Amino acid sequence: MRSISEARWFAVTLTITTLSAITISAYIFKRKFNALKSKIHELDSSLKSSSDQCSSERRGRIKAQQLLRKELTRPKSENLNLSYYPMIPIGTIQSCFSTRNGTPRQPLLVPLARACLVFNTSRVPPASLEGLSEYSHCWIIYVFHLNTNLEKMWKHPSKSGIKAKVKVPRLNGGRVGVFGTRSPHRPCPIGLTVAKVEAVQGDMVLLSGVDLVDGTPVLDVKPYIPFCDSIQDAAVPSWLMGDNLLSVASVSFSEDFTSSLENCWITAEKNSLYASPDEFQSLVKQVLSWDIRSLSQRNRPHEAIPMKEKDQLSDDTSDVDEHQDETAIVHEREQNTLNSIEVVYHLFLEGLNIHYRISDDGNVIVEKVSTSAVYDKKTNPCNYLTWKDRMQ
Repeated sequence: MRSISEARWFAVTLTITTLSAITISAYIFKRKFNALKSKIHELDSSLKSSSDQCSSERRGRIKAQQLLRKELTRPKSENLNLSYYPMIPIGTIQSCFSTRNGTPRQPLLVPLARACLVFNTSRVPPASLEGLSEYSHCWIIYVFHLNTNLEKMWKHPSKSGIKAKVKVPRLNGGRVGVFGTRSPHRPCPIGLTVAKVEAVQGDMVLLSGVDLVDGTPVLDVKPYIPFCDSIQDAAVPSWLMGDNLLSVASVSFSEDFTSSLENCWITAEKNSLYASPDEFQSLVKQVLSWDIRSLSQRNRPHEAIPMKEKDQLSDDTSDVDEHQDETAIVHEREQNTLNSIEVVYHLFLEGLNIHYRISDDGNVIVEKVSTSAVYDKKTNPCNYLTWKDRMQ
């Protein structure tokens, strides 16, 4: 009996001890839980305070930015109701097209048309170009800097004379609203084009299929993304549907062309974007496969205008679609009779002057090539040798 009583007593004592331990542990856990809960509440309050402070600072920054934008875009003249935005070119195009005349009316029409986009490294560090080479094509936003009517941008709208309609080559001079065309003569002379990305090297990008004239200021570059940039069912007006409306019948080269090109190539090679005279001749053929003459030259081919130098162009071409010049590309040469006049046209590529004729039935005969007054003798940092290894 005694042993049974002792066992019961031991069991009771053990139970009491265990309950006491559990009670003490629960008390300690509760204290720790309350302390942790208090700490979490404190941290939550601190986080909320920091978040409110960040939100307040953000609202302050946004308000300051809005005020700054408002000040920057405020009209700078009491006579003009104009706003200005801080847009500065980030790079410049070094193109095979020395003048507007001959520059294709649309991109990718001349696959061999090359240009080098050289970025201003003070605004665009080379790291900005990382990833661009993974795209086959890119969009280029630029300025029509050679428009002859740019001075109108600084005049009051009522006196600027900016035309609402322009002549369209495919309509043989028919007029269309400027926003229904890609004319460079726009209320805001900004251009958009697409080009093939051949290579990226340092602060330069080699492009092909370009329709950009040498010296074009570039505002931005964006990658071409097919799934959102190409619209399969996009509609266009009927006057754009005709095939080869501006193509020529044929392009042939005279015997003098090859020899004259070889002579000029001695000087031109070091600045050229092309590997050889043969490749340059292929470029000439691709460019002249389209009728690059202006509307007035096609309609009145024998009313030639005395040839001028590039820096003497001053005529208003606000009715002309794309990049074509109205002057400075033809001269007259007398034949055996005084009544017979032959018109020789001039195309300037990489500073070389290509002389050619075009017959009434659309056959182009390229006569010769010579150096010209627009030839830039300074060394071009972007030439074929720069890209030779990248293009093989």
